[in-house]
Amino acid sequence: MDLQLILALIAGIATIVVIVLATRLDAFIALLTASVVTGIVAGQDLLSLVDAITTGFGNTLASIGIVIGLGVGIGKILEVSGAADSLARAFLSAFGKGREPWAMGTVGSLVSIPVFCDSGYVIMNPLARSIARVKRGGYVTLALALGCGMTLTHHMVPPTPGPLAATGILGADIGAVILTGVIFTVILLPVVVIYARWIGPKLEPVLNATVKHEVYGSVTTNSTEGHAAGGTSGGGSTDAGHGGVATATGDNADTATGATKNPGAFLGFLPLIVPLLLIVANTVSTAIDKSNQGELSGDAYEPSSWVAPLAFLGNPVIALMIGLILAVYTLLPRVTPRNKVQNWLADGAASAGLILLITGAGGAFGKVLTESGVGDALAEAIASISLPAFLVPFLIATLVRIAQGSGTVAMITAASVTAPLIAPLGLSPLVAVMACTAGSMVFSYFNDSYFWVVTRFTGLDGINAIKGWSGITTAVWAGSIPLLFVLDLIV
Repeated sequence: MDLQLILALIAGIATIVVIVLATRLDAFIALLTASVVTGIVAGQDLLSLVDAITTGFGNTLASIGIVIGLGVGIGKILEVSGAADSLARAFLSAFGKGREPWAMGTVGSLVSIPVFCDSGYVIMNPLARSIARVKRGGYVTLALALGCGMTLTHHMVPPTPGPLAATGILGADIGAVILTGVIFTVILLPVVVIYARWIGPKLEPVLNATVKHEVYGSVTTNSTEGHAAGGTSGGGSTDAGHGGVATATGDNADTATGATKNPGAFLGFLPLIVPLLLIVANTVSTAIDKSNQGELSGDAYEPSSWVAPLAFLGNPVIALMIGLILAVYTLLPRVTPRNKVQNWLADGAASAGLILLITGAGGAFGKVLTESGVGDALAEAIASISLPAFLVPFLIATLVRIAQGSGTVAMITAASVTAPLIAPLGLSPLVAVMACTAGSMVFSYFNDSYFWVVTRFTGLDGINAIKGWSGITTAVWAGSIPLLFVLDLIV
């Protein structure tokens, strides 16, 4: 591999780490600076470097920016109406006390089969916050379990775009990939829950103060939640000396209903389930249509006429618009003043501002890494090394993911490089697909937009974000290795 590209990657990552941990500047500036440093060290033309940064930023926000804005609006209405608390109590009752991380991990894995991780996390995060508020602690554990549960199926179960594209490129049977991906998910979900339960209590006391207040308000949290020794999970107003008796006040208690009874769990679930069902309908119908046309890779796919309405309604932007309208008109009393509702929505939009900037900057960094040639160079280098056959796509996906951040791009790159090697290596297409998808889960960090979505919503900063989110994604990546060995032996 070209030494200059190695130095460019190292310089970019080092820039982010130094700025985030050792300066007054935030992650948004760190990512933009790292993009510039990486491009210059890699030898990119300066004007094309600026173009890559703006293009990467714009492309990322084009796909997720509106979704985040609408999602936080739904979350705000769920919060102020009291519907989120109703949902939280319904989930606690259904799964039983002490099983909340299993509930969030399972829900996340189901939601993320048809929905992008970013969208699904924004939609479901208010539920994790409400459960933590009811439990008076444990938010980090719940948020990490939710996020990584989504990572599992998003990476390994079609019809999400990454595994679907890898299936088409490598010529695997889509039914076999879906079945295998579900089995991998079920086996790896305990890894998610165990890691979240281990790291969550360690990170709860260092939760970002703003997020602490958003989740718990002015409450006294359970200092022993999740076996956290001597820690508290509340904000600056938390009184750890009173043994965990919680009384919510402030913003979290400022509901639209006042003394009115909170909306029931069914009504509270509507603004969540309707968008999800619309997105599922879009995804499934598109997958069926692609299969009928023989265009699983999607390169020359043109939607049939019967798919168009579902594709429109199931687009995340349209689906979440419908969800937000449902939230406003089904969860809030009719007497709620218009100005008050608009102020709540404005508050939600304000809370999304930094998340949007950081997410876009992460996309800019990934674009620069891609156009600098780092990803392609890594893939070619690892493909030239003599390794057990299924480790070739696994390591290619791993290194490309680390280099440029996108799991989908890592899967597709690994599948493209591996496709000509299937016959010479005697590798099963099914095993190759699963190796591509599993390898792409590794160490989600600064150049992954989902990293910033999860860590900012969860309230983890700096090294704590790496311990929590980068750690849990690497745990499931490592857990997939023995599964690939077994699958290779069976197939």
